[in-house]
Amino acid sequence: MAAERASFETVRPISHGLEGKGGCHSTEVVVGSAAWIGRGLSCVCAQRTSTNDRVSITLTPFEERRLQRLQRRIEASFDGTRSDHQEALKDLWHAAFPGRELHSLISEQWKEMGWQGRDPSTDFRGGGLISLENLLFFAKTYPKPFQRLLQKQQGDRSMWEYPFAIAGVNITFMLIQMLDLRSAKPSTIAGAVFLKMLSGDEWAFDFLYCIAFEVMDAQWLAMRASYMDFNAVLKSTRAQLEKEMLIEEISRIEDLPAYGLLCQ
Repeated sequence: MAAERASFETVRPISHGLEGKGGCHSTEVVVGSAAWIGRGLSCVCAQRTSTNDRVSITLTPFEERRLQRLQRRIEASFDGTRSDHQEALKDLWHAAFPGRELHSLISEQWKEMGWQGRDPSTDFRGGGLISLENLLFFAKTYPKPFQRLLQKQQGDRSMWEYPFAIAGVNITFMLIQMLDLRSAKPSTIAGAVFLKMLSGDEWAFDFLYCIAFEVMDAQWLAMRASYMDFNAVLKSTRAQLEKEMLIEEISRIEDLPAYGLLCQ
């Protein structure tokens, strides 16, 4: 599950005033062993035959500014010496375990959330600061689904479960790759569809992250996976998200069939 290390700059942390912003609608979703089918998935326009098809994208000045702001977030590293980054980490703890005291920013307690060791900052190298922002956004915007996944409350779980926090970092990194967000501008259909989403909502990446986490857990259960299967589950998660972005009507985050998983 290791992600390659990147070079980062620091930007402002995510705004946390988003509680209650995330709504959801009901969507029929059928889970299968390797992928599941959302309503309308068979109605794929011929022009959207593969999310890997190369496309030429012309950005408006507005779209370019939004993309650049997201890219600055992607390139930012977690700096354990910065007080605002420390506070964001504390906020994540309190969102995950309300009412429980965090004894220290370096503590065995972090392992309960699924970090590899006592110091979660060492796990941000692949995903950067945005991976912390994504987890915090999920916890504050969709607290019930966040707790359901953190506590592994749904389904027949494996004896060797995926570590929640590390899975979250890997999902951030997977989405960045899938959407080609480190390029000057995306050149795939998935990236082009995402730009439409981003132009309509500056928090589109964070909302997509929440959906991706739900998809990953659904795939985990459907595949009856255990710890050593995580890479296969993540690959299947990416394939499902790419399939949903091929649906002709998709232009907003809320249009994705998997968006309904946040309502469970």
